[in-house]
Amino acid sequence: MRFASVPFVALAAVGVVSAQGAMDTWNPAGTGDSRGPCPMLNTLANHEFLPHNGRNFTLDILKHALKTALNISDDVTVLLHTAALTTNPGGSTWGLDTLSKHNILEHDGSLSRQDNAINGDSTSFNATIYQRTRSFFTAPTISLQMAANARLARMLDSLKINPQFSITLPAVGFSHLETAIYMIVFGDRSKKTAQRDQVDFFFENERLPTELGWKTPSTVISGADVKEYQNLVVANTKYQPDIMGP
Repeated sequence: MRFASVPFVALAAVGVVSAQGAMDTWNPAGTGDSRGPCPMLNTLANHEFLPHNGRNFTLDILKHALKTALNISDDVTVLLHTAALTTNPGGSTWGLDTLSKHNILEHDGSLSRQDNAINGDSTSFNATIYQRTRSFFTAPTISLQMAANARLARMLDSLKINPQFSITLPAVGFSHLETAIYMIVFGDRSKKTAQRDQVDFFFENERLPTELGWKTPSTVISGADVKEYQNLVVANTKYQPDIMGP
């Protein structure tokens, strides 16, 4: 699935934006707070661009968070919100906890989570899994080829160890989207590279890497940009047994 192929469905009524957020505001989840399988959305909740409790997200709330923190355009946000609503059937909102529903946005072969069928926890950061991912980031700047290699290797790892491995076409599309987003948000669009230290900091801390010099992208991240990067991830996806194993 490519980004533009996510079906558009009628959106539920939206509520008032209740989260504001700031780069210098950061608190991890506390008692009663929800977090999910998406590191970026968890990060935005930690910075309070999304409600810190991780629940009851509306389209307006998501638009505010993605635009303010990451300069992501509303067309991207609408498609993400539409897909996320399907994780809470019949609901008008969704949250980080509902995203754990398998094979919609959450999927086997995550870059930073273990498969739920392996340990019952596909939402918590797994340092061993992420170490495997980052082993493909072999230079201070991550190329699209490195990023594509890491994504494919994690899929192959999961396929080997998880007898219940499964992934739907929409989930494959979102795995491409995840790689596209971190490459764009923490990267140089003219060179199609990302800063390894910033990507590591983001995944390992679920925090925006402002202390490493990162700033919100000055140029809006549009649906066309995301689709371009997804297509490039697909184009660079090729099995390399010498570095990925048999």
